[in-house]
Amino acid sequence: MSAAESAVETIQREMTIFARRARASAGRMHPELSLVSYTLLGHLEERGGCRATDLAAHYALDKSTVSRQVAALERAGLIERRLDAEDHRVQVLHLTEAGQEILAQVTRSRRAAFRERLVDWPEEDLVRFAAYLERYNAGAGGADAE
Repeated sequence: MSAAESAVETIQREMTIFARRARASAGRMHPELSLVSYTLLGHLEERGGCRATDLAAHYALDKSTVSRQVAALERAGLIERRLDAEDHRVQVLHLTEAGQEILAQVTRSRRAAFRERLVDWPEEDLVRFAAYLERYNAGAGGADAE
């Protein structure tokens, strides 16, 4: 195996470990919020709301999967449906005040966990790592879920 092939294998393994850790930590940070729920809430906040079909398309998920997630978030009082200002036939999902508060709480906790884990890294390593992650994600062709 070449050095490049070995490096790709290591990257794949370490990214898998990272994903597992992220899923596990989501439950510890807020018991009501899975990683998927946190991701959907974050997307709604970033976009200022969107349709459920847009969520499904963005994350390449089945509409029924998104529908179940949306229903659970609505029951928890974290999101609400509002009529679109321009097209009153369309319902747009928005964070409720409770959804905004929980998302902010989880975001603060996640940032603190990252800072703690990276506290001993030299600044130049952090800058380089951030640039590598941006480069990797930019090459994903816009697909957030792989």
